[in-house]
Order: sequence, then C-alpha cells, then structure tokens
Amino acid sequence: MSKTTETKKKAPAAKSVELGPTMSGSEILVACLEREGVDTIFAYPGGASMEIHQALTRSKKIRTILPRHEQGGAFAAGGYGRATGRAGVCMATSGPGATNLVSGIADAYMDSVPLIAITGQVPQAMIGKGAFQETDIYGMTLPVVKHSYLITDINDIPRIVKEAFYIAQAGRPGPVLIDIPKNVQQARTQPVFPKEVHLRGYRADKRASELELNEIIGLIEKSERPVLYCGGGIITGNASEELRRFVEATKIPVTTTLMGCGAFPETHELSLRWLGMHGAAFATETLDMGATGRIVFSRSVLRWACDRSFVRTRLVPGTRKEGTQ
Repeated sequence: MSKTTETKKKAPAAKSVELGPTMSGSEILVACLEREGVDTIFAYPGGASMEIHQALTRSKKIRTILPRHEQGGAFAAGGYGRATGRAGVCMATSGPGATNLVSGIADAYMDSVPLIAITGQVPQAMIGKGAFQETDIYGMTLPVVKHSYLITDINDIPRIVKEAFYIAQAGRPGPVLIDIPKNVQQARTQPVFPKEVHLRGYRADKRASELELNEIIGLIEKSERPVLYCGGGIITGNASEELRRFVEATKIPVTTTLMGCGAFPETHELSLRWLGMHGAAFATETLDMGATGRIVFSRSVLRWACDRSFVRTRLVPGTRKEGTQ
C-alpha cells in the first residue's frame, strides 16, 4: 500500500469558495457528494475503491446500497436519475469492476440520463504499466460519456466533482466519469470547496431567439402536412402540458419515439402513437411518405431529414426552456 502524503494549498481570497478542514482525498470526495445533495450511492467495493467505502461509512447523509454486480449498480443509479431528475451515483473499483459499469453508462448516454460514475484506479505510479486490475476506463468510456475526469491532484477533487454534477445535469443530461487513483484517495490536504461552476465554452442554456421563433412559425404556416415528432426530452423537460396545449392550438398530429411514450396521450384524436419497427405502421409511413414539414422534439431525425423542412428543439430538463437547432 502506498504511503499517504499531505499537501497544503492556500485558499483563494474569493468569497465563492469555502475552506474545509484537513482530510484525505476519499473524505473530500464524500464531502463533495454531500454538498451536491447526494443521498444514495450504488457502490460495489474493491481494493482500489476501498478508501472511499471507508469514508462513506462515516457519512450521515449518504446511504450506500450494495448491488450484486457493478452493472446492476450502474443501472440502478440510472433508474434513480430517471425517477428523480437528479444525477444518480454509482461506484466500482478499478479493472473489471470499472468495465462492468460500461453498459449502464452507455445506457445513460443513449437515453440522456444524468449519471455520475466513480471508479477507483491503481496508484498513479502504476498507471500504464499493466498493474493488477488496471484498465483504461477513461479511454474506454470516451464515446459514451458527456465528459471524463482522471484526478491526478487531490486539490482538484472539489472542483471536478462540482463540474461533473453540473455537466451531468445541465443541458441534455448524460453520464460523467470520475476516475480517482488510490494514492489520491489516501493523500491529505485542506480542501477548497467552490460554490460556483465556471466552464469556459460550455453553454448548457441555449434559447431560441425571436428571429428563430419567427422562422419556425413561418415554416409551420408554409408546411402542407406538418407532424410533431416527440422524444424523451418532453418528459425529462416536464413539458407534456405545454405540448398538449400547442397541439390543440395548431391541430398538428403527434408521433413519439420509444423514449417519448407518455409525453402525449395516445387516446387523443391527434395522436399517431409510437412510431418505428415496434410501433404503429401508419405513424412510420406518415413520416416516410406523407409529411412535408415536421417539428422535432427528438434527436433521431436523420432518417427523415432529406428533402423536408424540420425544426429540432431540445427541452432543458426541469426548466421548460427551449433551444433550437
């Protein structure tokens, strides 16, 4: 086991941070989770994550649920995110423990579910040297996460956790990976907890301008057979009532993706129900042949984008704000 090290870092003078007592990296991580309002973590223990599990036993705010398999923990955290709208948190050890999380992480990415996946990692000195249970989980998950972090400095833990939760929950939700080596978990320092997040170049709250909205209205007026194609963003954005009012005002028929089921009542006279190979054939045929213009509340538009006018709208979860593409 590597020796623990102790480092100290001067706190910035800004009022947007808070200085905490000296503690280990694993304790700082747990304190950061508590500050983000985490009340449940689905965690399967292992050698590279044991320090964090020990810190969790001392938490009075976080309940640790032990799954029977890391994949079950990842899907349980995803279910927590779907049900609450807040980021679900799962944790596993390095190597096979981390790789067992991949299916749950990919599921959260495909379905736009806020998820924080924490993985233990071998000590920094052993990374890239074929150490026992060492796997490049950072590189392995790059295609299926919104962002990834490999923590190399204990003083970065508060900032990284704050950013991770913001990225996972802002804009289109999705999974964020935090990989933390064991020596960083064991090191000690006096943490500086930020109260705000500043991410250069990341604008999660994109709104349609008046010009864009007028252009959309013009497209609707010109279209001969418009169709609303709705996905899961209506549900996560809590915009079902707004959609229904829009449909009843414009008399435009509605079809949904699998993720959009429940966004609009299928008993409504303007509902085309769910489309696709498992849905209603007439809904699919409407988009394949009939519709000459559509307003899309889904990201699955490529098949019907050619030679047709379409508007793609993203709903920000919990805010009922729109952004157009």
